[in-house]
Amino acid sequence: MASMRDIKRRKSSIQSTQQITKAMKLVSTVKLQKARTRAEQTTPYTNHMYQTVSSMLAKSGNVNHPYLVSGESTKKAVVAITSNRGLAGGYNSNIVKLVANSDLPKEDVEIYAIGNKGLDAFTRKGFNVKYTDSELIESPSYSDAAALCREVLKDYTNGEIGEIYLAYTHFKNTVVHEPTLIKLLPVEIDAAEITKSEGATAQMIYEPNEEEALDLIIPKYVTSLFYGALVEAVASENGARMQAMDSATSNAEDIISDLTLKYNRARQGAITQELTEIIAGASAIS
Repeated sequence: MASMRDIKRRKSSIQSTQQITKAMKLVSTVKLQKARTRAEQTTPYTNHMYQTVSSMLAKSGNVNHPYLVSGESTKKAVVAITSNRGLAGGYNSNIVKLVANSDLPKEDVEIYAIGNKGLDAFTRKGFNVKYTDSELIESPSYSDAAALCREVLKDYTNGEIGEIYLAYTHFKNTVVHEPTLIKLLPVEIDAAEITKSEGATAQMIYEPNEEEALDLIIPKYVTSLFYGALVEAVASENGARMQAMDSATSNAEDIISDLTLKYNRARQGAITQELTEIIAGASAIS
């Protein structure tokens, strides 16, 4: 059995850790409130952008454009959005598992890592990391998403990659965050949209022509999805960290209660032993 000194020292250590987890929970809660507002404002726009582009392309017939057909390269770019810091439960590992367990061949995957935790994890698992940016996830803006879009589309148009995927954590609410992997390019048209468009009498007409129009629309489409994913990822990260720190604080409270009980038992045992020795000594003298 541990001595009273050891128990007291461990209890003091756990109490110090509990103070840290409480502080981190409060910080994450404050950050989550702001990030959640941005995510809730951005998500409808992102969803409508995705639906609008899919519907537009479904009504366009057989359009021959580089953004709509797979390139000759078998490489698949995966823009993986994680965080720069840990202590967020399974937030980062879930994204890594999502990509690693997908149907994408590991040897063909080119990782565009946003966040240090994803960079470290994908490197350990042997993935080829083509691009990394740790600052982007700290305070993402639309211009940051546009810069990332230009970087990825440059490799796509140059033929270095043939498909573009996005791996991020979808923010549903404070406690539910879903790791999500979607294909951005070539644009996949929903079968329901195709059926709906076949029944329509009017087809999509581009002005001045379809190539110039798509050269403008598709980058904005990709940028919007990148920005929406970044904003949702920030909200999900803070939500996951808040939950993790709340659980850690509760666990620390349980450990402190257990150590307090052990300390009291040890103290009671020590007092009983001292009384026994005093009584024995008094009996021996008499």
